[in-house]
Amino acid sequence: MFNLENEKVLVAGGSSGIGLATAKLLSEVGAIVTIGGRDERKLEQAHQVLGANANTISFDASDQSQRLAALAKVGSIDHLVIALSGGKGAGPFEKLPPSDLRTGFEAKFWTHFSLAQESLSYLNENGSITFVSAISARAANPGTAGLAAINSAIEGMVKPLAVELRPRRVNAVSPGVVDTPWWNWLASEVKEETFNRFAQASPVGRVGQPEDIAQAIVFVIGNTFMTGCVIECDGGLRLVGQQL
Repeated sequence: MFNLENEKVLVAGGSSGIGLATAKLLSEVGAIVTIGGRDERKLEQAHQVLGANANTISFDASDQSQRLAALAKVGSIDHLVIALSGGKGAGPFEKLPPSDLRTGFEAKFWTHFSLAQESLSYLNENGSITFVSAISARAANPGTAGLAAINSAIEGMVKPLAVELRPRRVNAVSPGVVDTPWWNWLASEVKEETFNRFAQASPVGRVGQPEDIAQAIVFVIGNTFMTGCVIECDGGLRLVGQQL
């Protein structure tokens, strides 16, 4: 689709799921990819998938000192993909613990914000930042008000940053329900039932795969005429989500 030959890309959260699929596709179109994550075992497994041309770096994105050390070690980059996910913030609004929402913001919004800000010293002036948010920011599913707040905050940065940081480009990709390890906190039968329910509701008749989202991410990196955009890659779930 695009020739990103020798473009240097850091994928934060690249050891599994959407981040790993993105790193793989970037490598296939010629990019020099470094994936970051805090689990060294997962990084090693991901490295075996990506091959010798990819690099790995272990750091906890919630820790400023580790973020800064990682960026300094990686050095200059052409593109940054932030595919870091959170873990809390879901649940009925009436019973949602404020502490869970704060934890969710710390785990996702603040890591996205901080890593993007700190990367500017290393990011090519003609490079790009791509955030990975979630369709909860745009759907109307009961029980997702907290997640909507977190991901809306990320997406809310995209347009002003695209203007402020120009000629660097800033975009986001907003995935729907995607079969990634993020869902492994559910028992296998519950996970299967949940995916079946979303697949039946979705206009495309299935849940997403990491590769679906990776294609959208590589698209906004490779298309140098796109900035300030949030790409919805959710199988149309936002159109019917309120009915679930």
